[in-house]
Parts: sequence; structure tokens; C-alpha cells
Amino acid sequence: MAGSAIPHFQNTSGHEAIEIGVKEFMCVGANPPFDHPHVFIDMGDENERVCPYCSTLYRYNPALKVSDTKPEGCLFDEAA
Repeated sequence: MAGSAIPHFQNTSGHEAIEIGVKEFMCVGANPPFDHPHVFIDMGDENERVCPYCSTLYRYNPALKVSDTKPEGCLFDEAA
């Protein structure tokens, strides 16, 4: 994903798993002020990865766009 912004995802609602359309991303935990250190996660050849801070399971779903998540609403918007 060189040359493009890395998407950030949050799990404020406490979902057990979140499907995303990218394999390189940042997890922020819950929305600030309850976030954790923003950690870069690279799934590599795998289709799942667990955040080492909040234990959210992220699953790669190639049918999703970069900004889509299942469940909806887990894309973190720093401007919000």
C-alpha cells in the first residue's frame, strides 16, 4: 500500500470480529479518549489477524472496499 493512506479501524462497540477490505491497516481500539496506541497490523499471507492491544479479530474480505467494514461503522475518522 505504499503511496496511499493507511486506513484506521476502531472497535468502540466491542465487536468480536471485524471484516475489512485491506490487509495492512492501523487499529486504534475504541474511539478516543479510550483508544490504545495506534498499532500497524499487516496480515501478510494470512486472512485474519488479532490486535495485540484490544484482541479484536480482523478478517480480510476481498469483496469489501478499503473504507467498508462488517459490521458497519468501524472505520476510524480522525476528523470526527
